[in-house]
Amino acid sequence: MQVDIKLIDKTLPLPEYKTPGAVCFDLYSRTDVTIPPKSLILIPLNVIIKIPKGYFLLMAARSSLPVKKGLMAANSIGIFDEDFCGENDEWRFEAYNFTESLVEVKRGERIAQATLIKFDRANFNHVERMSDPSRGGIGSTG
Repeated sequence: MQVDIKLIDKTLPLPEYKTPGAVCFDLYSRTDVTIPPKSLILIPLNVIIKIPKGYFLLMAARSSLPVKKGLMAANSIGIFDEDFCGENDEWRFEAYNFTESLVEVKRGERIAQATLIKFDRANFNHVERMSDPSRGGIGSTG
């Protein structure tokens, strides 16, 4: 699949899949960032990506981010729609510092990962009653 991408800072690398079996590609911080303790900051990721029609992009923290940096994705995951690709739509990562210390993120550091996922849109059909039996709520299977 060919995907159009614009780099804000052309001296930083394109996103890349680090291994042949990688499902996600890595995204890099465009700037040096200092995140105060218990604070949220938006880290610029240096890209504007034209997501192909029929896909969305799911972004998450790299798995090592909490252990190595004390950071987590503030909203757990990011969802990028196919129409979020205007000239000023640089992607950002919502990082939350859950530590008691300042956390430094360096320019060019891999901070997030993302993957493209195919989707379909639902047409909702309003019904008065569901035909399947109730399962009993959260944890109903034990």
